[in-house]
Amino acid sequence: MTKISIQFSRFSAFYSPLISVMAGGFLKDEGLEFEWSNSPVGKSAVDALIDGSAHVVQSAPSQGFLAAANGKTPPEVHFAQVNEMDGFFLASPTADPDFTWDKLNGAKIIVDQTSVQPLVMFKYACFKQGLDITKLKIVDAGSGADMINAFKDGGGDYIHLQGPAPQQLEYDGAGHIVAAVGPAIGPCAFSSLAATREWLETDMAKAFTRAYGNARAWLIATPADDVAHTLSEYFPDIHRSVLGSTVAYYQKLGNWTPHLEITEPAYQAALDVFEHAGRLPRRPAYSDVIAPPPQ
Repeated sequence: MTKISIQFSRFSAFYSPLISVMAGGFLKDEGLEFEWSNSPVGKSAVDALIDGSAHVVQSAPSQGFLAAANGKTPPEVHFAQVNEMDGFFLASPTADPDFTWDKLNGAKIIVDQTSVQPLVMFKYACFKQGLDITKLKIVDAGSGADMINAFKDGGGDYIHLQGPAPQQLEYDGAGHIVAAVGPAIGPCAFSSLAATREWLETDMAKAFTRAYGNARAWLIATPADDVAHTLSEYFPDIHRSVLGSTVAYYQKLGNWTPHLEITEPAYQAALDVFEHAGRLPRRPAYSDVIAPPPQ
């Protein structure tokens, strides 16, 4: 069988659509073997497209439109969505079923700042919810375990995490999810699959896209616990119930919409977020960054 190389910019249950295409046997059904990797620290997965070590990577349209907005021609094109909504959550040390966003005013919030997009999206969610960002105490506590340890040590009133980290906090009794960031913003082109335009013309790209479409349909329709069972080998350090809870959250929120294409409304919504943050000197055209899924 032909082997396809896949690279992740960030590996978590949020990217279950791409993990499912591997774990669920959908690539094999299309005659494809696979190998996968995570991008090295300090490097973009797009670099793997450039040097030919990956055929398709998990990325974000913002990677392309930020480059295009600054006069560069992106080497990659984004051809399918992974998530059509932000996938971060806010957690608090104590349960708060009556949480409202104005409770963030004056609070210390440990926010994921490992890349540009999470912080920009969080600030836009606050803006959409009527908050004055200058009244928030945003804390940079590093990344991953450092953020979580700081939260457990009392360094924040809230913490901003992508699944399954906040679900793990709940499982451990160390925190409680009080809000999802995605619905506070609405649909947007958040995360994507990217490749070179040349690769999208190949039979491999067409076979991969068929497999990916089948994987998304399976992920959306399958009970979360069954999905967790299938994906568990990719998350050896995550309890099965935590993984199932995370999948259930994203299914319910609608992060994984059925269509593959990155729609122009979703693209424009993502531009709105970055324009509000002052990151875009101009708004790149949809066709400069986005391509339709190969057929």
